[in-house]
Amino acid sequence: QVQLEESGGGLVQAGGSLTLSCATSGRTFSGNAMAWFRQAPGKEREFVAAISWSGGSTYYADSVKGRFTISRDYAKNTVYLQMSSLKPEDTAVYYCAADQRWRYRGSYYYSEDVYNYWGQGTQVSVSS
Repeated sequence: QVQLEESGGGLVQAGGSLTLSCATSGRTFSGNAMAWFRQAPGKEREFVAAISWSGGSTYYADSVKGRFTISRDYAKNTVYLQMSSLKPEDTAVYYCAADQRWRYRGSYYYSEDVYNYWGQGTQVSVSS
C-alpha cells in the first residue's frame, strides 16, 4: 500500500520556522518528482514547491520563494519542506504529493493534475 505521511506541522509565531517531513512507503519514488501544496481555509489548494526526481532542480511559488526550501533524502524516502520567516498567510494544511511521471525532465510541476499520490496533510498555523 502506497503511503505519503506528512509530519512536523504545528503552531508557530510569525517570523518563526518549521520543517515539514513527508515519509513515503509502499513503492519507490526515486524516479518521481515530489511536491508540496497547501490549502488555506476557504481557498483552493495551491502549489508551494517541487523537487525534480533527480533532486537537481527545485521550483517555488512566488509567495514562498526565498523563505521555503524543499529537499529530499533518497535513503530515507523522505521529502522535506523547511519553512522560515513564516507569515500568518502561510497558515494552511500542507500536503505532500508524488508526480505520476517517471523521470520527467521538464519544468511543469505547478498543477495538481500531474500528481497521483497525496498525503493526508499536516496543519501549519502562524500567529501574528
